[in-house]
Amino acid sequence: MNQRVLKVLEFNKIIEQLTKHAETSLGKGLTEKLKPAIELSEVNALQDETDEAVQILRLNKVIPLGGIRDIRPSLKRSSIGGGLSALECLDVANTIYGGRQAKNFIEALEEDFPILQGLTQLVTPLKELELEIKTCIDDHGEILDNASAKLRGIRSSIRTYEARVREKLENYTRSHSNMLSDAIVTIRNDRYVLPVKQEYRSQIGGIVHDQSSSGQTLFMEPKAVVDLNNQLHEALLKEKQEIERILAELSASVAGEADTLLINLEVLAKIDFISARAKLSREMKAAKPVMNDQGIIKMKQARHPLIATDEVVPNDIEIGENYTSIVITGPNTGGKTVTLKMIGLCTIMAQSGLQIPAFDECELAVFKEVFADIGDEQSIEQNLSTFSSHMKNIVGIIERVDEESLVLFDELGSGTDPGEGAALAMAILDEVISRNARVIATTHYPELKAYGYNRKNVVNASVEFDVESLQPTYRLLIGVPGRSNAFEISQRLGLNTMVIDRAKGLIGVDSKNVENMIASLEKSQLDAEREYEEAHKLLVESEKLRTDIEKEWLALEQQKEKLYKKAEEKAEKALRKAREEAEIIVDEIRKMKTNAGLKEHEWIEARKMLDEAQPKLLKKGTKEKEKSKTAEEHVLSPGDEIKLLTVNQQGVVLEKVNENNYLIQVGIMKVKAKRQDLQYIGKPKLTPEKTVATIKGSNYHVRTELDLRGERFEDALHKLEKYIDDALLAGYSKVSIIHGKGTGALRSGVQDFVKSHPAIASARMGSSGEGGSGVTVLEFK
Repeated sequence: MNQRVLKVLEFNKIIEQLTKHAETSLGKGLTEKLKPAIELSEVNALQDETDEAVQILRLNKVIPLGGIRDIRPSLKRSSIGGGLSALECLDVANTIYGGRQAKNFIEALEEDFPILQGLTQLVTPLKELELEIKTCIDDHGEILDNASAKLRGIRSSIRTYEARVREKLENYTRSHSNMLSDAIVTIRNDRYVLPVKQEYRSQIGGIVHDQSSSGQTLFMEPKAVVDLNNQLHEALLKEKQEIERILAELSASVAGEADTLLINLEVLAKIDFISARAKLSREMKAAKPVMNDQGIIKMKQARHPLIATDEVVPNDIEIGENYTSIVITGPNTGGKTVTLKMIGLCTIMAQSGLQIPAFDECELAVFKEVFADIGDEQSIEQNLSTFSSHMKNIVGIIERVDEESLVLFDELGSGTDPGEGAALAMAILDEVISRNARVIATTHYPELKAYGYNRKNVVNASVEFDVESLQPTYRLLIGVPGRSNAFEISQRLGLNTMVIDRAKGLIGVDSKNVENMIASLEKSQLDAEREYEEAHKLLVESEKLRTDIEKEWLALEQQKEKLYKKAEEKAEKALRKAREEAEIIVDEIRKMKTNAGLKEHEWIEARKMLDEAQPKLLKKGTKEKEKSKTAEEHVLSPGDEIKLLTVNQQGVVLEKVNENNYLIQVGIMKVKAKRQDLQYIGKPKLTPEKTVATIKGSNYHVRTELDLRGERFEDALHKLEKYIDDALLAGYSKVSIIHGKGTGALRSGVQDFVKSHPAIASARMGSSGEGGSGVTVLEFK
């Protein structure tokens, strides 16, 4: 992209605005070098970068980049063995800190920002180097006492010497105040002195280091403090040497991380550059364009980026799909040139990764070259007229233009004879259009008003002019050539009607027809735009109505869900209360079980059925209902596993009584049930020899032996108790408890437990074939 076009389109002003938004000198350096890219992939990558930063700004968040400095000169000097000053080392530490802050901020964002998060992964925190520097240097660039033990000792002695010198000199100020010009202690040549009057020089004695301009005051170092001042001076020299040593060590540490720091700087500069583009986008209220390489431009309500928002008139621009060229006609000061520059500037901005001031989903093309012949090109230095200068520029454009070019002509063919100029303008347009370039041209020549009707891929356009106010509206009308409006303007300004009528009679019939046609087109377009606005208003209202209805529907659904939940909670509460009451009744009856002569396993079964009697409340539309519906359609046969929905218990079908009733086994009970109360689960998976035991024991599929070896005593007894209950429910008459021989503690515990169990008829040691004394065989009543 040639520099002349960038200057003509005032891209440099966009750069100035962009630079103001950069936080660091590194970022400003990148903004000042910004140039449009010419490859679609590169442009899309730049636009994606900018859009990520824009999304962060929309979250009311700003990437922190404070404290970052351009430390590249310091890094270069330290890398070749040079020493850094305390302030330079501090800049390095602050840059490390600023980079870490930016890295942490971007990585902590909840949303996904792959480009920026990928960049921050390249930033190395370097906390150790930062801590090393900050331990030695304070925020003002001063070396801290704790930078080294030696420095701390030297400074302690310095303070001691200073205190002793001051003490002696202050004694002088009190005892010899009449000999001093002022009763103060001051410093000359890094030594503490007193301001002594000239006439008392010999009485004070010592070394003269300076004198006042009048010569009446001598700044003297009394003999009594010379030795102390010498000691102080030596300590100050040692301090300087120690500071130089500390800075040399820090410089070496910085040199060791120079390559990493340079990478950090490069990444942070790019992040700042991207952030600056996003901030400019927010300032301009811009949008991300969709880029293409087919030469298609579609912008809705596009604004010139350099005109204030409250002054600029937005326009719709479209070129490259149905037509490749636009010829804009109309009077001066109507906004033709502004429109031309706006299209060119927005194109260059988009190719530079900047968003453009237009509505969302605008579309722009990537061009290899943008050519522009705009403004007064008169060259005094080359002794060229305006026409000659324009023509020289146009010749250069024609030599280089191709199908990947955007060409902008302002007042094409002006500056010469109108007839020849119009003919030349049409010939130039024909040549450029034949190269399949995208062309937008403005002109005064009326001959070009019909140009768009006689050429393929060309459309006329004009800028609207309000005859009532005699002011341009700056609105672009695509498809309508411009009118001169000379007669209407003259009449509004008071020109005699007879003169105007005579003028109308002098123009040709063709001109009248063209002007009438243009007036009709303008009226048709205005009517179409008005109808479009009305239709758009109706669309917005209908969208709002649809949104309101959706909100009401959602609120209704939420209210319905609340009612369902409330009903469920109420039902659960009632069931809980009923269960508690049933528990009390069962406990009371159990106490009387001996009199009733009931067996223990029957009470265990009743208790377990009570525990599982509470049904699950299903919400409307759940899969359980769909499953139940499917189960109802299944034809049941003996042996099928089913669930009895009335008590939420699983069982097995024994036989079909009639069309709607089945005999089923649920636990130890055989009951009749209706088909709609049964949910089909599946075919039994047990072997034939275990089927009888399974039917008798329902869900309690237990082994005929229990292995307690290795269990803790309390855990073993707990498992034994549960196992006996399960074995009773399974209908077993005999089971084996394996407890091992060991110390005999577990065996004794098992035997003591079974002796007191009411459901066990007998307990014996296992035979030689059953495990011997390591097994206890139980037989149930």
